[in-house]
Amino acid sequence: MTRHLANRFANFFATLLLAVLVLSVVSAARADSDDGIVRVKSAVPMPEAISRIKADIAAKGIKFFSEIDQSKLAADAGIKLRPSTLLVFGNPPLGTQFITSNPNAGLDWPVRLLLTQDDNGDVWAVWTDFGWIARHHNIRDRVAQFEMATKVVGSITSTITTK
Repeated sequence: MTRHLANRFANFFATLLLAVLVLSVVSAARADSDDGIVRVKSAVPMPEAISRIKADIAAKGIKFFSEIDQSKLAADAGIKLRPSTLLVFGNPPLGTQFITSNPNAGLDWPVRLLLTQDDNGDVWAVWTDFGWIARHHNIRDRVAQFEMATKVVGSITSTITTK
């Protein structure tokens, strides 16, 4: 009985720790203004950030749709662009609920996460705030789903915030 109780406490504290970690990343990653953009600074270089994020998406069983190397596309057009890669992914059972609420929400689903490098060499994960998307499309009947999407992306981007 004591062992069972100890395991339950260990599981509870592990879950609590994970929740605190995700909430700290999500709260640290709030949109700075009303533009709906959320930015999280990466502690690792661009290739490793992309690799970690894609691995976490796969580990969560989320569907990965596309990786678009925007800087390569620019170079192919003769334009110089700092490293910039767009990752497109989603969970259709969750994401399509937004579209059933307002078909125009399809403009913002699946999720698009931009990894970009600034002039200082810092790498950032950037996405559109889900609360902003809800307001933009006047979706009021999917609060729990938007909260879940926020937690999931917060968890995914937390994989790049430490070395």
